[in-house]
Amino acid sequence: MNISVYTEATPNPATTKFIVNKLLINGSVDYATRESAENSPFAKELYKFSFVNGVFFASNFVTVTKTEGSEWEDILPILKEFVKGAVESELKVQTVEQETDVAFEGTETEIKIQQILNDYVRPAVEQDGGAITYRSFDAGVVTVELRGSCSGCPSSTVTLKSGIENLLKRMVPEVTEVVSEAL
Repeated sequence: MNISVYTEATPNPATTKFIVNKLLINGSVDYATRESAENSPFAKELYKFSFVNGVFFASNFVTVTKTEGSEWEDILPILKEFVKGAVESELKVQTVEQETDVAFEGTETEIKIQQILNDYVRPAVEQDGGAITYRSFDAGVVTVELRGSCSGCPSSTVTLKSGIENLLKRMVPEVTEVVSEAL
């Protein structure tokens, strides 16, 4: 298979999404630090570049966060070539299966919230190079975790409050607020 890689900017100026024409992983996995990449040959290799400050995988893309002071115009061609080579040589995203998205569980309201996040929110967040995970629903407050380019993105608060919160309040009257769990 001839591997092609193209890049997409994300709302977070420090991250870029590298999209390939092959499934890399079912679900998503975040290697936010060099140390966390121990069981990922792919992420470990990416972290060998001094300008890489975060690595996130989901379906057919890898989102890379750059270090402050490095410029995308300098590092984009290097990373694009690396990602292409890594995918062609079938470098593993993870050597140990990690927990990926679990089946929806909980009360009827919790299941409805998870279904909405999965059907409406997740595709949009993945489009921007990130991932959203449902954590809990307690006394009207939905807690989610944002990863990938969404983690630390200047516009993620706006997305969370204006987009996700408004959608859930409209579709699930029991929801009063949506908050993001800090990593």
